[in-house]
Formats: sequence, structure tokens, C-alpha cells
Amino acid sequence: MTKAEIEKHLSASIGKPKVIALANQLVLDGNDLKELIDVTFHKDEGIGFRAVWVLENIFLDHPDAFLPHIPYFLDRFKDVTNPGCKRHYSKITMHLMEKQAPDNVKQFVSTLELEPAIEKCFDWMIDPEVKVAVKVYAAEALFAMRKRYDWIADELKAQLQFMMREGGTFANTAGKRLLQALAKDK
Repeated sequence: MTKAEIEKHLSASIGKPKVIALANQLVLDGNDLKELIDVTFHKDEGIGFRAVWVLENIFLDHPDAFLPHIPYFLDRFKDVTNPGCKRHYSKITMHLMEKQAPDNVKQFVSTLELEPAIEKCFDWMIDPEVKVAVKVYAAEALFAMRKRYDWIADELKAQLQFMMREGGTFANTAGKRLLQALAKDK
């Protein structure tokens, strides 16, 4: 499927069944997921949002197909400005880093430079315009990277405390859980 065909499929509102069908089709056809990643930066924010929703489902349902594209995904992570895409980018990154990720994903990610993604996650946690769900997924991703980059833990603790003052129930629940887990690390 060409980039133009992908954009056409994503030009109108779609529901979860169509997202899953499109994700499966892109994987089955052996599409270069770099094109889909590029569509997440479409000037039409709705198309970009739907593209990253498909991308998230590809990672969740077909991690082996996503695997070779992780470096490109992480490289583009720093360029995300679409508010709707931030949620999915931070969520995919959280899934990439979590201990429940497939072993081959964990092994591959362990070889990559993650500093640009770390910086963007902290930027999103600090930005008052970023939605709480994005901040929580960014915090979860950072938490998962804390052992590889030991400086993350202290900075994350400070940002979680700040997020909890402003973020409401969802932020407070996630913040408390992450702070408790950070305390157990010591």
C-alpha cells in the first residue's frame, strides 16, 4: 500500500475494527512501516492521529513487524507536535520499554540510544498544555528506562510530584504508584 493509499484509508473517521483491519493488512502486505510513521506527521491532524492509532495496534498485535522500525519511530518521536499523536507515541514508547515487552523487542531496544525520547518524555511531563494521559504514559516509559539511565529516577520523582499537584485523579493514582515503586528501588 502506498503512502497515498494509506492516507486515503485514514482520511475519514474510522473505528477500532477498521484500525485493526488496516493494521493487519499493512503487516500482511509487508508494508514499510516508515511510511505509516511518516503519515503520523500529516498536516491534517486527524489523519496523523488515525495513522498513529494504526501504528500502535501494529506494535501491540504484530511486534515482530514493528521491530525493524523501532529506530525510525524513536528518531521521529522528538518531532511529534500533534496533540492526538502524543498520546499514542508516549503509549507505544511505554510498551516498548516495559518489562512485559516481547524479549526480542527488549533486546533490540537495549542496543538503541534513547536520550532523545527521554528528553521528549520529560518535556511532555513539564508542559502544562500536554494532556494528562500523555504525561502518565511518558512517566511510565521513563520509569521503565530508569535502570538503564540511573539519573532518570531522581528527575522523574520531582516531575511526578509536580504532575500530581496539577493532574487530577488519573495523574495522582499513577503518580503515587510510580513514586512507591521508585521508593522500593532505593
